[in-house]
Amino acid sequence: MDIVLLIISIMLIILTLLQGGKTDGASGAITGGSKMNIFARTKERGSEKVVSYLTLAMGILFFIVTLLVKYY
Repeated sequence: MDIVLLIISIMLIILTLLQGGKTDGASGAITGGSKMNIFARTKERGSEKVVSYLTLAMGILFFIVTLLVKYY
């Protein structure tokens, strides 16, 4: 089960790094950045949407497997 957790962790890191930047980040929120509304939703299209959904699924799977490793 530890090997599965390791593989999911590596996949989650890779998927997170593949995601493009959606905002200017914390410094853009403090200084104003190019967009004043930091809570504006951005529309994802194509491969960005797939990577976003895969990252969400891997995060949920990581959480479940971590609980299984801890309690079994």
